[in-house]
Amino acid sequence: MKYKYLLLIVLFFAMCTNTIVYAVADSSMSAEELRCEYRVNPEGIDVMSPRLSWQVVSSQRCQMQTAYQIIVSSGINDLDACIGDLWDTGKVVSDNTLHIEYNGLSLSSYQQCWWKVRVWDKDGQVSAWSNAGYWSMGILSEDEWKGQWLGYVQSYDGKDIDIKGSWRQQAPSPVFRKEFPVTKQVKRASLYICGLGYHEAYINGLKVGDHTLDPAFTRYDYSCLYVTHDVTSQLIKGDNAIGVMLGNGWFNVFSDAAWDFNEAPWRGKPRMLAQILIEYADGTSEIIASNNTWKAATGPVFMDGIRQGEYYDACREMPGWTNSGFDDSGWHKPEIMTAPGGKLHAQMVAPVRVTKSIKPVTLTEPESGVYVFDLGQNIAGRAQLKVSGPAGTKVQMRYSEVLDKSGRADQTAIKKHNYDDVFQTDTYILKGDGVETWEPRFVYHGFRYIEVTGLPECPALDTVIGRFVHTDFAKTGQFNCSNEVINKMQSCILWAYCSNFVGYPTDCPQREKNGWTGDAHLAAEQAMYNWANGSGYTKWLLDMKEAQLDSGEFPGIVPSGGWGYNDGEHGPGWDSAYFIIPWFMYCYYGDIRILETHYEGFKRYLEYAGQKTKDNIASFGLGDWVPAKTHTLNNVTSTAFYYMDTVITAKAAKLLGYDSDAEKYTRKAEEIKQSYNDYFYKGQGIYANGSQTALSFPVYSGLVPVDRIQSVMDALICNIKSQENHVDTGILGAKAIYNVLSENGYHNLAYKMVLNPTKPSYADWINQGCTTFWESWDGTASRNHIMFGDIGAWFYKNIAGICLDPISADSIAFKQFILRPRLTDGMTWTNAAYNSVRGKIVSNWVTENTTFNWNIQIPANTTATVFVPSSDAETVMESGISAGSAEGVSYVDYSNGYSIYLVGSGNYKFISKISLNQ
Repeated sequence: MKYKYLLLIVLFFAMCTNTIVYAVADSSMSAEELRCEYRVNPEGIDVMSPRLSWQVVSSQRCQMQTAYQIIVSSGINDLDACIGDLWDTGKVVSDNTLHIEYNGLSLSSYQQCWWKVRVWDKDGQVSAWSNAGYWSMGILSEDEWKGQWLGYVQSYDGKDIDIKGSWRQQAPSPVFRKEFPVTKQVKRASLYICGLGYHEAYINGLKVGDHTLDPAFTRYDYSCLYVTHDVTSQLIKGDNAIGVMLGNGWFNVFSDAAWDFNEAPWRGKPRMLAQILIEYADGTSEIIASNNTWKAATGPVFMDGIRQGEYYDACREMPGWTNSGFDDSGWHKPEIMTAPGGKLHAQMVAPVRVTKSIKPVTLTEPESGVYVFDLGQNIAGRAQLKVSGPAGTKVQMRYSEVLDKSGRADQTAIKKHNYDDVFQTDTYILKGDGVETWEPRFVYHGFRYIEVTGLPECPALDTVIGRFVHTDFAKTGQFNCSNEVINKMQSCILWAYCSNFVGYPTDCPQREKNGWTGDAHLAAEQAMYNWANGSGYTKWLLDMKEAQLDSGEFPGIVPSGGWGYNDGEHGPGWDSAYFIIPWFMYCYYGDIRILETHYEGFKRYLEYAGQKTKDNIASFGLGDWVPAKTHTLNNVTSTAFYYMDTVITAKAAKLLGYDSDAEKYTRKAEEIKQSYNDYFYKGQGIYANGSQTALSFPVYSGLVPVDRIQSVMDALICNIKSQENHVDTGILGAKAIYNVLSENGYHNLAYKMVLNPTKPSYADWINQGCTTFWESWDGTASRNHIMFGDIGAWFYKNIAGICLDPISADSIAFKQFILRPRLTDGMTWTNAAYNSVRGKIVSNWVTENTTFNWNIQIPANTTATVFVPSSDAETVMESGISAGSAEGVSYVDYSNGYSIYLVGSGNYKFISKISLNQ
């Protein structure tokens, strides 16, 4: 079957190329969705050979790109004139559209680069040029930073000394300003700024950009991220002013909690480095840099802590301080600070933004003067307050996920491991100037409920508005179906994933905000379907690289201030994020550079893990975390991850041309596999203690010999049925069990488990009213976790049927992929779309009695193996004719209730007859 299938792929390409001719003068194809390093028109990058990507779009069937031409220009006018003064590839014979490295003139700091691409179709017709894309270079060497690191500390003046004591903060947050003249016509102006822990910048009274919580969290003694903004439109001819406000963020964590960030080696007073490059129309330029000519003071952000909240005194506001002409005679010289220690890098991850405003659905008053607003949705973010009253009035907002018996905000579960009195509480002191609108700047919380006290009058429902905060990556997936419970699960997954990516992947947005590595890789595959987060993972994997010790060990959380290094305490089940996420990025995004970047780290970790194993069995690290009921020994999963890491390294070595390493790690993987089966297999299909995890995970990870899989599946089915179709795994087993059931002929059972209405199950969470996924099956801990969220990938792969092709050599990043929906009782329709890196894939199907209707879309420059559910191949029609005779469709085989076709790009409508019990 495999060889027949591969031969048909070759014949199909020949068919599409030689027999289908379109009578057109120009190509029907176009190049769209231009990306540079995963981003649309990024400002201030520091990759010396940026990678360029696009999608090929065509309304015609079986269209393929056969060549491309890229031109890169230093100005938009040159680009419009097709003058590639930086790079002109000429016509390149290739069907590649992904991660093409810039190979033109050397790029310098501040360089602007405009680019476009055109493509040739399978008939040799050339497309029109694409719309223009853009990127600019950041500051490429340390000596080009002309600014100095500035800080300012002024002790408290005694006001609210009780708050000071409980917060442990040393001083209010500082603000800085500088006035400067602009005497000539400005061609371009860019702000480059690193303000730690967080910063906001203003020019001439207006906030710069729409980001929040800049820059993203890193290990500051290794790396600090600077942010680039185009501020051309904000400068005026004449006097100008820039203002910068700082918050503590993760740089200066003063609170006492279990993870010891208050003892981080980088910890210090907030500080900033900034410079504005002004390029004038006459060809001259100047730099306005942070130095001792700036002025400093303390601002209205009286206190701020990443887990505590923000205390803002509007009476301390200084109207006009970001405008020219402000009287700063009472301000002081800033302190020249030492650099944090980390190398400056461009922030290339998508920015954190406020992406939604959510009006509460209910307002209650459980006690006199205590008002509780319910957003109806658990989120990461903060609240925006609208209030009026006398100056000095103190309004507090406490955030929680649940309410206590009296109806007040209950922080008991989420405050665990945080040892300070103040937690998830924002305080606003009114200035007494009419209606005042305020929201915190330098914090975010995890919550559904906002308890407000101190209001001078009874509130309205919109007195408080929820503000959803997360890394603003683009959405790539859409899934809904006839089962509303599953639709609610999908919604919960989307909310939970966004809530747990705020510059880096986290476990929860309230109690910890920690970058747990296990949570990250368990959520990564569904993220590949739902979100375009390649830049986010690229950044975080560099954080992991920096976190790895010379010995190869990782901490359990990344970034870490030193906590989590405990001789493999978290182990392969968590550390494998360093292997699994890069491998997913290769498979889903076609990114081979990510493997090259981390390859040496792969090898270092395998050496470390090998030293901690005995006879290839890894008995260190966390196991199947928070199981429903049955505990599975950690060596069952740790050894499986050790095996998968070795397999990934062998594959990476082969791709990168390290053939001897590929052979070495392939042999090692086989040794681990043999040892695993010798050690854990007990006979009669049973591994280890026969738990659902012990049975499903070896199958999922490829450790079970092919001739033994059915007996293991039989044992797994017996276990599940003995528990009345309930899941009995933790987070690792939950990744495996539904996939192995569907892939081995038991999709109906997997579907029943997902929808089992009683504990433990996903459906039970929905029945209890969850709006994000939870940390545990019983719901007693955090209620905004993503570590159980892989079921979202299962929706795409097994209900919609959009899958990578594990057989085809051309399967990477959906160049050749599979469409194979699995039908089940109770599911009558599914609408799904996935905007892959190569283009939009659509799978919309509906069953009506014994008829299956399926509309699919296959992107140009790709092909798909399409599995049409059918009682026999003779019943399958495509757009009104026999499917095997349709344009772009080639019959392959009939197997296990599917008619199988190789299908070229385009839109198709399949109709088939199905059995009622299919």
